[in-house]
Amino acid sequence: MMYGYTWDTSTPLTFALSILPILGIGLLVTLKAAAVGYAIALVLGLVLALLCRSKSRLISWTVTGFTEFVRDTPLLVQLFFLYYVLPEFGIVLPAFMTGALALGLQYSAYTSEVYRGGIGAIPRGQWEAATALNLTRLQVYRDIVVPQMIPRIVPALGNYLISMLKETPVLSVVTVLDMLGLANMIGERTFEYLVPLSMVGLIFLPMTFICSALVYMIERALPKSGIPLR
Repeated sequence: MMYGYTWDTSTPLTFALSILPILGIGLLVTLKAAAVGYAIALVLGLVLALLCRSKSRLISWTVTGFTEFVRDTPLLVQLFFLYYVLPEFGIVLPAFMTGALALGLQYSAYTSEVYRGGIGAIPRGQWEAATALNLTRLQVYRDIVVPQMIPRIVPALGNYLISMLKETPVLSVVTVLDMLGLANMIGERTFEYLVPLSMVGLIFLPMTFICSALVYMIERALPKSGIPLR
């Protein structure tokens, strides 16, 4: 995709300006991978947290073991497994989806613990009151648990979003051309690595700062005692 591009390496500034559009393409890939991976982590993490609370020991122990296995193995190993091993069983995924799935799977183990902690923080008396009122499980979670859980878990979930965003460069090892992958390709063709790699680091800095600011704003906007019940 980079054939036809020329870069002026006469000065660092002109070189930086000439490669900026290419890195912009990589930035979009980085943001898309982080967004898809984070969505997977949020949904799958919630499912895992709820299954951990199952009354069936077989289900709860199996999910707990799966969560610990995913959390205790490196992201890079999981990424290689999904990309290189699954095709041996006839499961072939595009490189981008493989990377996003690996990110989501890795961080779902962390978000599940965040959800579990948020649910566990609900006072036992409120669960007993819900049982006495004969509320359905859906009503309990919708009207009692979730409104009080969200303000407690937003900071932790926000931290994992920032962490995931910073880990997207690892996807370049499976041919996903994010910013780091494109920066390396530029370096290979121009023999100038300092400028493109430095630019990648500088671009990540405001991105993570903006994410931190948004998480802080959301945290401040939520009532400390929980979202008002309907």
